[in-house]
Amino acid sequence: MKQTRGRRLVAISALGVLLLSGCAGDAEGDPAAESTEAAAETPSAPSSEPSADESSDAEPTEEATEEATEATPSPESEGDTEPAAMEASEPVSFSAPAIDAGSDLLHLGLRENDTLEVPPGAPGSPASWYTGSPTPGEVGPAVLLGHVDDSAGQPGVFAALPQLAEGDEITVEREDGSTAVFSVTKAEQYGKNDFPTLEVYGNTDAAELRLITCDGYNQETGEYEDNYVVYATLAE
Repeated sequence: MKQTRGRRLVAISALGVLLLSGCAGDAEGDPAAESTEAAAETPSAPSSEPSADESSDAEPTEEATEEATEATPSPESEGDTEPAAMEASEPVSFSAPAIDAGSDLLHLGLRENDTLEVPPGAPGSPASWYTGSPTPGEVGPAVLLGHVDDSAGQPGVFAALPQLAEGDEITVEREDGSTAVFSVTKAEQYGKNDFPTLEVYGNTDAAELRLITCDGYNQETGEYEDNYVVYATLAE
C-alpha cells in the first residue's frame, strides 16, 4: 500500500538546496555531453529554490516549520465547495493544452547531498515530478519541475509557462488510470533571493499543483536570476 503524503510539509529541511539547472544560460560547450549530474554540480546554475547560502528567506525558521507541521486542516464550513482529494497514485504524464505543453513525467527525488535530481537538459527532455511532494490529486502541493530551455538553447518543456492564465487547465494522468484536472489560480515570478519556500512547498488544505521553471535571464551574466511558479488547484 502506498503511503498517503497529504497534509504534511514537503521536505522543508532540504528545500534550501534543491537545484534546477540546465537552462539557456548554462548551455555551453557540447550539448551531448551535458548531463543532469554535471548541471547540478554547477554552483551558478539556476535553481527551483534559492540555495541556503543565497537567501536567509529560503528556509523557514524553526518556529514557522513547527507551525506548518502542527497545523491541522480546519473543518469543512457550510457551503464549502472544494473538490474531494484523490487517493495516492503516482503521475505518468501532464498536459497544459492552453500552451500546447505536455510530456511524460520522470520521478526524481533527492541526492545524498540533499540536492534535487533535476530533469536532463538534452533537447526533448520531459518534466519531472518531485517524489518528496504529494502525488497530483492528493491533499497538498504536488510539484512538477521543467526546463525553460534545453542544453542547445531551444525552448524546453516549460518554455511557455508564463503564458498560462487563471482558469487554464492542467491535467495529470495517473498510474491508476485516473486523471487529475487542475485549474490555474495564479502565477508568480520570484527572485531567487526572495523565494517564498513555505508558500510554494508548505502544507495546503486542498489538492494543489505547482509548476516551477527558471525565469529572469540576465544577458550580462548568462544566468537565470528568478524562478517562475504556476499555482493550480484540483478542479471540481
